[in-house]
Amino acid sequence: MISRHLVQFWLGTTASYCLANPILQKPLGSESVPSVSTPADASELHGRFLHITDLHPDRFYSYGSSTDSDDACHWGQGSAGLYGAEKTDCDSPMTLVNATFQWIAENLRDSVDFVVWTGDSARHDNDELIPRTEDEVIGLNKLLVTKFVEVFGKEDNINDTDPTNDFIIPIVPNFGNNDILPHNIFTRGPNRWTKDYIHVWRNFIPEEQRHSFERGGWFFVEVIPNHLAVFSLNTLYFFNSNPAADGCAKKSEPGYEQFEWLRIQLQFLRQRGMKAILMGHVPPARTDSKHSWDETCWQKYTLWLQQYRDVIVGGLYGHMNIDHFMLQDTEQLDMTVIAGEVRPEKQLRESSEYNIQSSAEYLTELRDGWSKIPEKAKALPGEDREGTWPSFNLGNEKKRRKSSQEHFLEKIGGQWGERYSATLVGASVVPNYYPTMRVFEYNTTGLRQASRNIDTGGRRGIMASASLGESQRHSESKHSKKHRFVKPKPPSKSQPPGPAYSPQPLSLLGYTQLFANLTKINAAFASPRTSPTAKFAYELEYNTRNDSIYGLVDLTMRNYIDLAARIGKYRPKEDDLTFDIMGDVEDDLHMLKKNKHKKNKHKKKKKHHKKRKIINQVWFTFVNRAFVGAKDEESIRDQFGMADD
Repeated sequence: MISRHLVQFWLGTTASYCLANPILQKPLGSESVPSVSTPADASELHGRFLHITDLHPDRFYSYGSSTDSDDACHWGQGSAGLYGAEKTDCDSPMTLVNATFQWIAENLRDSVDFVVWTGDSARHDNDELIPRTEDEVIGLNKLLVTKFVEVFGKEDNINDTDPTNDFIIPIVPNFGNNDILPHNIFTRGPNRWTKDYIHVWRNFIPEEQRHSFERGGWFFVEVIPNHLAVFSLNTLYFFNSNPAADGCAKKSEPGYEQFEWLRIQLQFLRQRGMKAILMGHVPPARTDSKHSWDETCWQKYTLWLQQYRDVIVGGLYGHMNIDHFMLQDTEQLDMTVIAGEVRPEKQLRESSEYNIQSSAEYLTELRDGWSKIPEKAKALPGEDREGTWPSFNLGNEKKRRKSSQEHFLEKIGGQWGERYSATLVGASVVPNYYPTMRVFEYNTTGLRQASRNIDTGGRRGIMASASLGESQRHSESKHSKKHRFVKPKPPSKSQPPGPAYSPQPLSLLGYTQLFANLTKINAAFASPRTSPTAKFAYELEYNTRNDSIYGLVDLTMRNYIDLAARIGKYRPKEDDLTFDIMGDVEDDLHMLKKNKHKKNKHKKKKKHHKKRKIINQVWFTFVNRAFVGAKDEESIRDQFGMADD
């Protein structure tokens, strides 16, 4: 059982702690984590928000039923646990949904500033004997709205006629590919789903955003008024598995219209000095085996992230059920594709669901791509531990040979790594592996003082300007025979790097990954000797702010570039490797260091050692965390090809 005080301990409200990885059972370090003081009053920011995704509630789940794919935990007899069938394709029983929200109420309710909820809030259509219906899909989403009301609803809200004022914090929902019927197929709006969900989510969508939501299912919420907006993108219009959409290059496509809307909104946020978090269900995965988005949409998304890098804090997604991140590389931009001048070859429509085998192939391809990231050179004088670089002029010396450090910076887009952008994908509550959720920490420095100095009439200005932009586009279409692509404006050269690149207010500092070990929990409740105090609980998997393996000082780009490069190294540096011993060996890393200088002794010693594998522990940890520790270590080594010594 996990106490409320212990959760606060994990989330950083205690000055320091020693973090242990519950999956690998190896200590990750004992570094101090900066404490986050408890707010003096309820109006102060906590500097944290919750990301929860892919709950997939299933009212037909039956405890003790068969977990075979044909039975879907609905029929037969088998091992389906009380709180869910971990490591299977079964959906979430209501016991898991109820217990998850109860745990949030007891442990997180009063310590987060807003909630990012990235969709898939209905069960899969995986049982031919019980096909889904439209009413059921809508009903399950209403059920989850009710659960959010139970946790975050205001107690005294009887005479308040504003539905968006019913919660103590903002909650931002999003369309998942299973929140519609048939799944994946989302037609141009207004359609049945946008009209239904505008009522289901009426408590979450601001009044002035309802027109854009009904038109296409996209909207934004100022979760910190005048400072931070969360944009709920309808990624189903980008989704390569949606046959009702055809990319983002044609002006007639809703994907094109959504990007134009986003461009206008981000431009006005820039003018107001605000920042934005982008969220969606389907992430922009792009490898040889996974093209989740149409290529024209990926190209526009990457360009938008680049051009509005002074505004965008980051991107948060779900759908894939595995915990990981991906990088977008601006060197892969093709302006002819973005402008609609060239139509890229159409990718094959992939399965919208992911299993361990397909996810393994995808993760391996991510690593292959990261193996090409330029290797970090030695630090320049003046670089601090957090990756903040001094300003310098590379052109002062005539015909001076560039240093390796300068070459490295050129390759990654300068001292802030602006060649790349990052997308963070959260694992799911549905227990394909283990149920998870994520609590982010962000920088709140100066936000309360700044809020007193910003014009509060800005929200109306955004909407009026957006309408003006739409009328201008209609005017252009009447007077020009050929569509003219409008490239978003880049940041001013005099502006400092944005919050995704340089530590500043609203930059993401790190996150705490929580999971529920259903193997232990189900076993505890199934035992005849179950303790009367036994309780369902989420526990700590890892915290990036105190993680010696990932070594992320914060979540700015230079740290992610470095992490991706370390994962991608097939022959890692000494600090990033460990040994998988296949026999009796007395020493490992010590021998490797010693043998660098004594090759002859190495040859003699090698005769006395059994064969062993060198493992990149960063890559191993990345894979282990992707599957939330539900995949055993031996199968990870076998499936992910650890290199032989």
